[in-house]
Amino acid sequence: MQLSNIIEEWIKEMIQMQDGAVELKRNELASQFHCVPSQINYVISTRFSPERGYLVESRRGGGGYIKIQRILPKEGGALMHVVNMIGERLGERDAQVLVQNCYDYDLITKNEAKMMLAALGDRTIPIQQPERDILRARILKNMLLTLS
Repeated sequence: MQLSNIIEEWIKEMIQMQDGAVELKRNELASQFHCVPSQINYVISTRFSPERGYLVESRRGGGGYIKIQRILPKEGGALMHVVNMIGERLGERDAQVLVQNCYDYDLITKNEAKMMLAALGDRTIPIQQPERDILRARILKNMLLTLS
């Protein structure tokens, strides 16, 4: 298993054990996993983004820390929250993560998730970038708005 995956899983376990939020010191975490601090930055920036359901807060200086918090959707407005998170453009991988999160939080059914993923794939939208990502964002927004 890659070191990035091990670090990600460890952080997720800590978040779960500490009721949805964890405060970490980057240098201490790097020492624990015998890696450079930039490896920790990479994991946090690529695996713990708002699109994946996390809020990251960082403080620098003496005693600085990184706080990672799991974002829980609010009842009633959860789909609208997801729609508002989608920007003007949306890559295929980010779309997959958003759809998976919607399914994980029981905002959409398994069949709805499958249809969304089929409609949002690069093969389904055979146009060049950046128009493909612009169209993908519009399609997903409209699907979610239809369901809300």
